Amino acid sequence: MFQTFEETSDGKAAARRLDPFREELRRRGLDGFIVPRTDEHQGEYVPPGAQRLAWLTGFTGSAGLAIVLQARAGVFTDGRYTLQVREQVDGAHFTTHHIVEEPPFDWLAGALGPGQRFAYDPWLHTVDGVGRMRAACEKAGAELVAVADNPLDAVWPGQPPAPLSPAVPQPLEYAGESAEAKRARIAATLRERGAAAQVLTLPESIAWLLNLRGGDVPHTPLPLSFAILMADGTVELFIDPRKLLPETRAHLGNGVALGEPAAFGAALDRLGRAGLAVQADPGSAAAWVFQRLEAAGARILRGEDPCLLVKACKNPTELEGSRRAHLRDGRAVTRFLAWLAREAPGGQVDEIGAARQLARFRRENELFRDLSFSTISGAGPNGAIVHYRVNARSNRRLEPGSLYLVDSGAQYLDATTDITRTLAIGTPTAEMRDRFTRVLKGHIALAACIFPVGTTGSQLDALARHALWQAGLDYDHGTGHGVGAYLSVHEGPQRIAKVANNVALRPGMIVSNEPGYYKTGAYGIRIENLVAVREVPTPPGGERSMLGFETLTRAPIDLALVEPSLLSAAEIAWLDAYHEEVRNSLAPLLDAETASWLERATRPLARG
Repeated sequence: MFQTFEETSDGKAAARRLDPFREELRRRGLDGFIVPRTDEHQGEYVPPGAQRLAWLTGFTGSAGLAIVLQARAGVFTDGRYTLQVREQVDGAHFTTHHIVEEPPFDWLAGALGPGQRFAYDPWLHTVDGVGRMRAACEKAGAELVAVADNPLDAVWPGQPPAPLSPAVPQPLEYAGESAEAKRARIAATLRERGAAAQVLTLPESIAWLLNLRGGDVPHTPLPLSFAILMADGTVELFIDPRKLLPETRAHLGNGVALGEPAAFGAALDRLGRAGLAVQADPGSAAAWVFQRLEAAGARILRGEDPCLLVKACKNPTELEGSRRAHLRDGRAVTRFLAWLAREAPGGQVDEIGAARQLARFRRENELFRDLSFSTISGAGPNGAIVHYRVNARSNRRLEPGSLYLVDSGAQYLDATTDITRTLAIGTPTAEMRDRFTRVLKGHIALAACIFPVGTTGSQLDALARHALWQAGLDYDHGTGHGVGAYLSVHEGPQRIAKVANNVALRPGMIVSNEPGYYKTGAYGIRIENLVAVREVPTPPGGERSMLGFETLTRAPIDLALVEPSLLSAAEIAWLDAYHEEVRNSLAPLLDAETASWLERATRPLARG
């Protein structure tokens, strides 16, 4: 299986690790330390040996941090994990905090005392993050200290080693542009900026630039590495040589020099000693990179990783690959939904069984390589946990009268998918139908909107929330994230969220459309499709160039949860048109029984 259902969190055991960790801090003359949920690459998915936050606290979510002082400790997470962190972390040893409502560095400033020494690992924080830490320490009269090696690693027995998955070429038939062309294109932007070199620390940027894929982290085909792109288009790649197969070395060619990861620092030193202008991204590169460059005498240019925006705007080959992949994925999801409609009413299907069955349908596709994340398979109250991960202890049956939320996706050689459907098991309540339909109205409002060139996702976010706000409701997560092309299922720099984002949506970008609603202890609702930004005609009399969305995802939306009286005629027309497209595109790919089910599941709402 591509997903384990073992319980990996043990808050009680994790709490017992505090004493030896604090003793190690005292031995080093430190009064506190920050433990983020990141690795040297600042990525969302990190290898087992970098799961320091989970090992120390028991919290296994994808975002958060812990601050450990000698007398107190706190864990900080965002709204997606409010329920999860309280369940996983031992409250007798760690206080839990909402990272927005109780910012960690405000907490730190109030908890530190004058003269104390608070430490951090410069490999695990950005320059911006270090700046906020330093301000908190100064406010408290404390000293901020960068450590040469992570003290937590010294007390973690059996810490897993660095991963060694093979790095393989991504064929041109899926990438749509050669690595040589990409290197030349990005190098041209460096010359325009006056930079002699660009430091790349995000593995997804390196994978995209060099048309490489790997398997060093869960569910995301990344080979962990660092790189330096020169203004002439040559690259120095720092990667464990054991990952490089002969065909990969041949693929990289003469324009890519190879070095071991341990040589990365010396390469930065050479750039500095030569007095070169070196660009690095303060939002993603580790503070260690900036500190090393500065010490070597480099002229540092702070700028966004130049691969991010280009990578986000998919080329025609990648867009066509995504359309094909979503048909195959839609076939698998529709087969699963039909299976669930037959099996769930009997009360014998549980969350793990459902997730496994969905994975089986996806695995039948020859281009399937992995899930794009661990499937969120939440029945009843578990569905209200936004990033719920089922395990043998939490596993629930899908019971009549409840809702079931399944958020899943796949990694195909030609695309990455992500889809959420919420399903009624038996007869839903009027409240469930009301909440679901309000979420659907928000989904439709976003899917159908057209907007001027230059519009950001944060300017569109309210469209997805308006129907919920009218009822005094909301959801505590973003509405949309970027998605890669057989890369990360969460890809920047674009997003759709309340949080301000100055990145305008551009043609070729793929983003999710996923409003939701969550009633703690009862149920969760989310409807998610992936959409691609595209140019659309300017309406008659209009004066601006306009953009809109092409919906890529193909799978029915549960009509049993729709309250037609809450929908306008235009919204009903959108839903009927979407279901007609789903039916017409998927029916030829299905067996007769499943096609018959799909016919019923996508019947026009306008006719009842």
